Amino acid sequence: MSVLAPFSPLEQLGVARFETPAILKRLAAASRQLAELKGVAASIPNQAILISTLGLQEAKDSSEIENIVTTHDELFKSDMLAEMAPSPAAKEVLRYREALRVGFDHVRKTGLITNNHLVDIQAALEHNQAGFRRLPGTALKDGGGRTVYTPPQDAAEIVALMGALERFVNEPGLFAADPLVKMALIHHRFETIHPFYDGNGRTGRILNVLYLVKEGLLDIPVLYLSSYIVRHKADYYRLLQAVRDEDRWEAWVLYMLQAVEHTAAQGIATIGGIKTALFDYKHRIRAAYRFYSQDLINNLFTHPYTKIEHVQRDLQVSRLTASKYLDALADGGFVRKLKVGRSNYYVNVALNAVLLAAPMPPRQKTTSGA
Repeated sequence: MSVLAPFSPLEQLGVARFETPAILKRLAAASRQLAELKGVAASIPNQAILISTLGLQEAKDSSEIENIVTTHDELFKSDMLAEMAPSPAAKEVLRYREALRVGFDHVRKTGLITNNHLVDIQAALEHNQAGFRRLPGTALKDGGGRTVYTPPQDAAEIVALMGALERFVNEPGLFAADPLVKMALIHHRFETIHPFYDGNGRTGRILNVLYLVKEGLLDIPVLYLSSYIVRHKADYYRLLQAVRDEDRWEAWVLYMLQAVEHTAAQGIATIGGIKTALFDYKHRIRAAYRFYSQDLINNLFTHPYTKIEHVQRDLQVSRLTASKYLDALADGGFVRKLKVGRSNYYVNVALNAVLLAAPMPPRQKTTSGA
């Protein structure tokens, strides 16, 4: 077994180290679920629906790992209603979704994930232009305030390490392992370098799904590991540190593969629920209302909540007409009409139910040998 010294090139680990029976078995299961998730996502006619709705769900879960907690209701309202000032937590979560969009746009345009892209993602998260850390003093502490890990402090070292990681991400020949194994190694190295003053955890989780898009394992960013990490947060941090302290890379990779397998299964179920609700609404609205259109369905399912102005914009109708459409759908039980301040908004009953009931990964002991 090769042992990786702190911050030696990841490719020195050797691919064979991650070809144990336990890892190969878990890799096969994770790959099957991920392929099915890709196919299910492709079956939704309008991909923007999944990017918007599931992106918001991931933003909530990823932020919760950092103890930034908000409710679905507050988040959906803040996303749709300009007159409702979002709470600090909701504002942070909405920034996460925007950062995910920034990164996805870069990957689609370039087919790469560069350090400049990561800087742009972090800037969208934190609304600053601080870039990589240039000042010493960053240390990671546990719940009791004790320092458990001190990342690189020298600015030149951070730049050099991130340069090496950028090459590892974008040059397949450096390490010919399965992309899911590489994703686990990339995530660990990024979090261990801890290149930014703030937003490292959330940027690292965005990096996970963008890497899978880059490698063609997903068409759009719909695998979100944060819900699994929220449920297994103690294991996540313990196994991160076990690699640094004890070189336990295999345990870390097994944890991440298990996260992919369970999260992909969760995504399949959620997307299936969205698809069922979407086609049910499409058929019933088309049968009952002369104003049915695909643009209307897209509007109702791109966000759990909508309002008159958005229907007016998307369907190119007058405000009065948009109001009549939504009120008719409320009478039919498709949406629930609520009032915030002087404005009405309309909750997609079926979509909201799917998102609120999204199955959580089972809480179980990891099979990572930890």
